[in-house]
Amino acid sequence: MSMATAKKASSKAGGVRFAEENTAAAAAAAAHSHVHFDEKLHDSVVMVIPETDGNFLVKVGFLKTQHRYEIIFTLPEVPALGKDVCPAPVPNPYLQIKDITVVPDGGLKVTCEYMAHQEGVLCEEMLMVSESKEDVCLKVKVHARVMDRHHGTPMLLEGVRCIGAELEYDSEQSDWQGFD
Repeated sequence: MSMATAKKASSKAGGVRFAEENTAAAAAAAAHSHVHFDEKLHDSVVMVIPETDGNFLVKVGFLKTQHRYEIIFTLPEVPALGKDVCPAPVPNPYLQIKDITVVPDGGLKVTCEYMAHQEGVLCEEMLMVSESKEDVCLKVKVHARVMDRHHGTPMLLEGVRCIGAELEYDSEQSDWQGFD
């Protein structure tokens, strides 16, 4: 077999081979190159951010359009509001407070339901009022990044749980025949 034939035969083999020496050293180097994360990354939980006016911004991360979510977060103690707190009777079709309970440290554990109704960066407001003090009100803005339902499934933050999908009307599935 000539040298040219040998080169052709070896070039068709198609495999790549690496030197097998130092495999123990390579395995040890690979073991040290893994990325390790803390147990609780601050981006993996719902973030409650106090605002300068005494109200709060709650960041709930990525959600999916046409889906309904239960969101649970804890607000720090707000002495002006007191312990008897209830949702203000202000209707919001996309965000409803389902429960408010006082936690041992004096803060408020809030459970709400959120309907991600459109794509984009959305901010919905809810109000809480004191049952014992007049004219005392707390505004909480819920900030969500809502992605289209066809763009995959977001990894939900701790404190956010999908509780259902809304059926979206699709005009192509209509059996309406039109006007006569």
